[in-house]
Amino acid sequence: MAMKLVALLFGICLSLHAGAEAIVGDPILGADDPILGSKHDFTGLNERAGVVAMPGVAFSDYGYSCVYCHIPPEEAGAQPADFGGIPDWNRFIPAVENYQFYGRFGSHTLDTSPNQLNPISMLCLSCHDGTMAVDMVVFKPITFDPTTDDAMHMRLNASDDIESCGKCHNGVVAHDIAPKVLGEDLRNDHPISMQYAGIGLLDPDFVPPPSLDQDNNRVFANGVKLYNNRVECMTCHNVHDPSKELLLRANAEVLCFTCHIK
Repeated sequence: MAMKLVALLFGICLSLHAGAEAIVGDPILGADDPILGSKHDFTGLNERAGVVAMPGVAFSDYGYSCVYCHIPPEEAGAQPADFGGIPDWNRFIPAVENYQFYGRFGSHTLDTSPNQLNPISMLCLSCHDGTMAVDMVVFKPITFDPTTDDAMHMRLNASDDIESCGKCHNGVVAHDIAPKVLGEDLRNDHPISMQYAGIGLLDPDFVPPPSLDQDNNRVFANGVKLYNNRVECMTCHNVHDPSKELLLRANAEVLCFTCHIK
């Protein structure tokens, strides 16, 4: 039901802005979504950088930004998982069996461990692990004409090859893409898809979240939030708010203290 509602709202936004040159954004915020003009606005990257090298060249230009993550409105009710996709999202499941997580097989410093990656973090890693093309979506929009598509379907990878953004984004030709690539070894990154120790485990070293949002996710006053009581990529990062460095939900100097009592 939630997915159908999002798709319906997405369709309403598209109809309201049909014929406009502006790229339609989030199904809720529409064309006012702050993601437009940011690095996650894939259809607007050429204009942002002042070049004609990314949408339509490095990857397919689908005409509006939402579909690189969200299901197009004409596919309302479809289940991406039936086609190898991430549940509720318009991306294919990455090769999670190749991931290495910190504490996956137990750690004396963790109350819990990441055993199964959840869809919302799969979504982020489906680009940022560097293995899958950024335009590799489950459902392409009905307005997209594949017969006119000559894109190279490049991946967010720092390698110096024709399939990787690193071919140009090497710090010389264009800005270095390497810091954006997490790879499949995540042992030096914050654990994800793990139960937050400040709720069910009542670890005194963690701050209990004070409130719930409209989706019944526990949230802190600065916007840091849990998803089904678990820590995910989107717990600390918010692609729909590019105003903060690294897309963080809170300033870096205070972010860790949102959860951790030190």
